[in-house]
Amino acid sequence: MAKKPATTLAQKIIARAAGREAVAPGEVVTVNVDLAMIHDSGGPRRVEPILQDLGVGLWDAGKVVLISDHFVPGDTDEGARILELTRQWAQKRKVAFHDGLGICHVVLPESGRLRPGMLVVGGDSHSPTGGAFGAYMFGIGATEMAGVLATGEIWLKVPETILVEWRNRLQPGVLAKDIMLALCGKLGMDGGQYQAVQYAGEAIRALSMQERMTLSNMAAELGAQAGLIEPDETTAAFLASVGGDAGDWQGLKTDPGAELLAHHVFDAAKLEPQAAAPHSPANAAPVTEISETPIEVAYIGACTGAKYEDLKGAAAILKGRKLAPGVALSVAPASRMDQDRAEAEGIMAVFEAAGAKILPNACGICAGYGTERLGEDVVAISSTARNFKGRMGAASSKVWLGSPLTVAASAIVGRIADPRPFLDEGAEA
Repeated sequence: MAKKPATTLAQKIIARAAGREAVAPGEVVTVNVDLAMIHDSGGPRRVEPILQDLGVGLWDAGKVVLISDHFVPGDTDEGARILELTRQWAQKRKVAFHDGLGICHVVLPESGRLRPGMLVVGGDSHSPTGGAFGAYMFGIGATEMAGVLATGEIWLKVPETILVEWRNRLQPGVLAKDIMLALCGKLGMDGGQYQAVQYAGEAIRALSMQERMTLSNMAAELGAQAGLIEPDETTAAFLASVGGDAGDWQGLKTDPGAELLAHHVFDAAKLEPQAAAPHSPANAAPVTEISETPIEVAYIGACTGAKYEDLKGAAAILKGRKLAPGVALSVAPASRMDQDRAEAEGIMAVFEAAGAKILPNACGICAGYGTERLGEDVVAISSTARNFKGRMGAASSKVWLGSPLTVAASAIVGRIADPRPFLDEGAEA
């Protein structure tokens, strides 16, 4: 009997979805979709006209999740109208609907519906977040999504895998966001070559699920289709905590000897906190190498940078301290669940005591929505994934990227700052 060839995690998931024993990179296959996620911006208002033109309904309403997050809280006429349309569609189509509970990439994992080995599509570019759970999840546009909703299928080209290995452990004050900014700087925004990026190594295994979600989320910034992490006990424990089930995850890993497009190895212990200059995440460098850059706005928000653990870390730096004169801090918790937990633990009170403005659980200015967009010539530091020109407000504004810790430290100092000194008990502001 011939020995089964060594394959990657991506190949294993795609083969199962294609009903095949194995698939090879470069093959074009049709796969069955286990779950489709859409949101208020690219969802019902975009896909329903296509479905009506085709004269079809949903292939399986039980496998569709709708989340409102872009136009929340509906504080404009357009936003209110789109939210109402979204709510009516959810009722009409009888799909699972999470209304105003936070950003889709955080709310979906909280729902417990992700499971290792699933093939999932999302109507948003940061859909690779699901890869943190060992699911092959990627973003598609409205036209492709309409096809999925009608048929439950999609075609894809089996990707090669780029293995990104981080040996040793991250030092205190260094987060998954710093890993991703460093990777954007080293590999570039097309470094993923629309392949499957898989994160591995001691540093990755030591991360919590929310930190892993940041890695998979920003696979999009590397130009990857998916950002995968092999499921383990940490994955299973998280899913159990939110009422999910990790299933039979033990075999979901890349085999030794599986063919890789590239294998990058980095030392996590040597990584410093990063910041990315306008107008690209690829403009990343250690904060210690950045000249003093004054800021006016500090923003802790987005699926990448305002989950519970992000909030907790930023609050540890802000506790007992005040914002620098002339600096405004806004905090938009990524989900209601995370904000409620932060409220119960006194974390939100720290932000309020520091003078922060608390914004809704929504995409907000990260995606250019809402009333808090950046004004002309504003210089900001943000925990978001992207700092493209004009994305968060006026085209003349300049946005630096950093981890939530770096954003908090910068808000205290009034310029881009290294968060590590603030982690020492008794450190002076």
